[in-house]
Amino acid sequence: MRAAIRLADGLDAASRALGMSVRWLAVLVVVVQFLVVVLRYVWSSSFVWMQESVVYIHAALFMLAIGYAYLLDAHVRVDFFYGEWSERKKAITDIIGILFTVFPFCALLWWSAFGYVERSFRMGEGPMAVGGLPLQPWLKSLILVMATLLGMQALSILIRAVAVLTGAAPSIFPRRQTVAEG
Repeated sequence: MRAAIRLADGLDAASRALGMSVRWLAVLVVVVQFLVVVLRYVWSSSFVWMQESVVYIHAALFMLAIGYAYLLDAHVRVDFFYGEWSERKKAITDIIGILFTVFPFCALLWWSAFGYVERSFRMGEGPMAVGGLPLQPWLKSLILVMATLLGMQALSILIRAVAVLTGAAPSIFPRRQTVAEG
């Protein structure tokens, strides 16, 4: 169990490092969107590539931070009952949820998106609009990256939930850090 917990620690560290890095994309998307608005309404000008970059940055932010959000337990869940449950009952719920929803979702996403992404690279797909960024295949490949990151973090949480059930750990999120703590 110690080796599995070390694996979970490594996955958590990777999610945390990536999450702490990509959080700056939130600032970048605000700055770029502000510049698009200023160019449009102050100087009656615009650049398609700049408008598209808002979509790219926004997509990258959310798709690359998915594992980090799961690590922080910041995902959407109805905590009406879950919040009051014992760590053991939470662990059982998380194991069931991961095995029957998260892992199948990640697998389905990989299965359905792989051909879509591969075709985009094979065709040399260009920008969304004339004058836009020629990075569509890379944007689409974020779908596969997102599924992988979510699956990796789910594996970490699964390991920790099993550790709670076996008595090797007191809680699923033992060293939870808030965003402010970094």
